[in-house]
Amino acid sequence: MVSKNLTATLLLFTTFLFFSGSISAVHSPPRLNATTKDQDFIRTSCNVTQYPDLCFKSLAGYASTVHQNPARLTKISVDVAILKAKSTVVFLSRLSPSAPKVKNCVSYVRYALDSMRDDCLPILRNIIRGGGVAVFSNQMDDVITYMSTVITFEETCTDEYEDEEGKVKTVVCDRVNKLKMFSSIALSLANSLAKNGSSP
Repeated sequence: MVSKNLTATLLLFTTFLFFSGSISAVHSPPRLNATTKDQDFIRTSCNVTQYPDLCFKSLAGYASTVHQNPARLTKISVDVAILKAKSTVVFLSRLSPSAPKVKNCVSYVRYALDSMRDDCLPILRNIIRGGGVAVFSNQMDDVITYMSTVITFEETCTDEYEDEEGKVKTVVCDRVNKLKMFSSIALSLANSLAKNGSSP
């Protein structure tokens, strides 16, 4: 019993450190060569998401790279979600020895990661390069489908714990729900890109 309590306490402490780091990361200052217009573009673009503040804080540092280009912004939002997914896989994998059920969750997050990296990014890179205006709508339909699937994978992970209670559930669900916020931001920006086009 003491061992289980100690393990749970360590899990909660690790989660606290993660969220502290995540909050610090998304508060990173924007690059110095970004113009006010570049920053305003990201802030305005983020208003279409469910988490506009998190969106802006996580993407503002890339303002000079985005340079008021909605396709680049969408691509970078997927990049950010991929980084979060990778760190989530690492974190959850460390829980597996003491919580075997987490392995299923790790698999779902890996599926989400693969979909973003192997399916979404190539399409968005092609759009940024100007690869075929005639097929833009089809390309964006694919991106939206893939990102919707990503969120489904993440939700399936947390559904594993729907009928459970306890500190492990709290740790896993908090971590994956945080990841889902970044995936949601990417999906919202993809929907906006599909609606408004890729021209700056």
